[in-house]
Amino acid sequence: MPYLNRTLLLLSLLLLLLLLLGQSRTAEARKHRHSLPKKPPDVTKSRKTKTEHLLKVDDHDFTMRPAFGGPAIPVGVDVQVESLDSISEVDMDFTMTLYLRHYWKDERLSFSSSTNKSMTFDGRLVKKIWVPDVFFVHSKRSFIHDTTTDNIMLRVFPDGHVLYSLRVTVTAACNMDFSRFPLDSQTCSLELESYAYTDEDLMLYWKSGDESLSTDDRISLSQFLIQKFHTTSRLAFYSSTGWYNRLYINFTLRRHIFFFLLQTYFPATLMVMLSWVSFWIDRRAVPARVSLGITTVLTMSTIITGVNASMPRVSYIKAVDIYLWVSFVFVFLSVLEYAAVNYLSTVQDRRERKMRERSLPCTCSISQTRTMTMLDGTYSEADTNSLAGYTEEPMVPEDEPEEKQKVPEKSEHMVVHLSMSTESAGIKKRKSLRALNIIQNTHAIDKYSRMIFPGSYIFFNLIYWSVYC
Repeated sequence: MPYLNRTLLLLSLLLLLLLLLGQSRTAEARKHRHSLPKKPPDVTKSRKTKTEHLLKVDDHDFTMRPAFGGPAIPVGVDVQVESLDSISEVDMDFTMTLYLRHYWKDERLSFSSSTNKSMTFDGRLVKKIWVPDVFFVHSKRSFIHDTTTDNIMLRVFPDGHVLYSLRVTVTAACNMDFSRFPLDSQTCSLELESYAYTDEDLMLYWKSGDESLSTDDRISLSQFLIQKFHTTSRLAFYSSTGWYNRLYINFTLRRHIFFFLLQTYFPATLMVMLSWVSFWIDRRAVPARVSLGITTVLTMSTIITGVNASMPRVSYIKAVDIYLWVSFVFVFLSVLEYAAVNYLSTVQDRRERKMRERSLPCTCSISQTRTMTMLDGTYSEADTNSLAGYTEEPMVPEDEPEEKQKVPEKSEHMVVHLSMSTESAGIKKRKSLRALNIIQNTHAIDKYSRMIFPGSYIFFNLIYWSVYC
């Protein structure tokens, strides 16, 4: 028993020493911890801190601009063009989707932070602070995308600098000049300006000059080639409110000509060439030449109507109008050419018939005869009418021998004997040959038209394409 009591006593003493040693070490560690400098708490990491308390939104009046009453607040702008959706010639406007970013400093939004460089918020905070009131001048329609939420981003830096970005689609007017259409180039502008603040309160500027505007390399249009994007800025004056800073996004578009060559120029040229075919058709084929001329005229009218239907009703002449209407005039002149040919041929036939009718009664008192031969198939209806009643047998004087009266028959000739006086035989023969030449050959107007019409149209095309290309 005495041995057991001693052992218990020694164990209790050992435990007491261990407890005292542990307490002394804990006290030293506490003293060392309190001697180190304290690190300030990061309020941005605190879940219990509200945004309004962090940015002190409730402590300031954000209906007024930063530095109210002082110098104008500078607001930098940069734009990234996402797409150029459409160009409308009829409405004279364009549609563009872009990212619009604003940069300014508002010391009222500064906060303390040692770990985060900035804080990012969505569009819900925008309604509680001051933001620039930039709008698009000459815009017809515009909206901020809201899928799946409002495409608005607000980023606040500890020193009070603010980045405000939003994704916008805007349809704005573009003053287009169609005097060279479709061989034209158009320059359109998207204009940005503060609605309420003049240049004394807000200075709007491009943040990085020409580099403030960036575009997607994949942007393309079906009818236009995008040649150049660039930025400019100037002051705009309103008589009732004053001067405002205005920013311009300028871009130049050149129209693709190949589509209009296939749809307009080639069909019009083919119609003009088709109208020339009538110059090689016999002038007596009235239905063929008339129907061909009317068809080409109506086709040209359809082409002109189709082109004008897709264009605004401008009060000046376009380049395509010049080409189409000149082509229409050529087609219409080909119809008038046949009308002239037909009329002159009819007049000539009447004149020849009257001449023959006058010469027939004079054959009764003439002693000598002459023979005139006409090739079969080359005489007109007027000629056959004027020769009605005459026999195909040769007429010879009675004192001639019988063997001389036999004339060989030829199926390709029709021999007609007309009694003429010796004095007028030469004159009558020359007139008859001239009439036969007109009847046998194509009319002289058709001959000249075969050269004049193509030559004139080629000359017109040379001048047209040299001026507009």
